[in-house]
Amino acid sequence: SGETVLVTDRERVVAELIPPREGRSPMASDAVLVEAIRKGWLTPAPGAPDESVPRRPVATLGRLITELERDRAER
Repeated sequence: SGETVLVTDRERVVAELIPPREGRSPMASDAVLVEAIRKGWLTPAPGAPDESVPRRPVATLGRLITELERDRAER
């Protein structure tokens, strides 16, 4: 809880584990994206971050059930 851990190899410090910085996302993938945007490797999509793309169903439930029943009948 807030401590720094030193990783050693034969009494030589080879790494430090530190607590996450304030404001860091708990998700590693979010942190990677933020870092990529900060370094200019990625450009965020325009629009509000909470805007989601409306999803359309790939198939109707009726169609899925019909296909499932057909597949089971073929066995």
